[in-house]
Amino acid sequence: MEGRVFTEEQEALVVKSWSVMKKNAAELGLKFFLKIFEIAPSARKVFPFLRDSNVPLEQNPKLKTHAMSVFIMTCESAAQLRKAGKVTVRESSLKKLGSVHHESGVADEHFEVTKYALMETIKEAVPEMWCPEMKSAWGEAYDQLVAAIKSEM
Repeated sequence: MEGRVFTEEQEALVVKSWSVMKKNAAELGLKFFLKIFEIAPSARKVFPFLRDSNVPLEQNPKLKTHAMSVFIMTCESAAQLRKAGKVTVRESSLKKLGSVHHESGVADEHFEVTKYALMETIKEAVPEMWCPEMKSAWGEAYDQLVAAIKSEM
């Protein structure tokens, strides 16, 4: 974690794009998770509420709720990163996130797939803002969040 820098410019790009995406957080969160399952169908096994469900993913109320809260937490954490000087998460502790991800069997490749799905979701949500600098800003914020979660796993 030490030595990683999240610059003022990166913060500005993240904050600006998040302020646009915020109002569609529910829809974007679901899109984000549907992308994850499209890339890695086996990731469904990680979620107890999906294991025995016959409800189509996009209609699953538990998935919708979970997807929205994860998307908001990820984006809020990214937007707060520089101000807080470290990774912060609301409504949950990093310890809890670490243990939940550990118990669910989340592995490195899951985090990679999630990062790719997150980038694609943001790129589609704010196409007119998307640029290499923005991709790198969101990538850095995500990597720092994952590093913080992994340190508690």
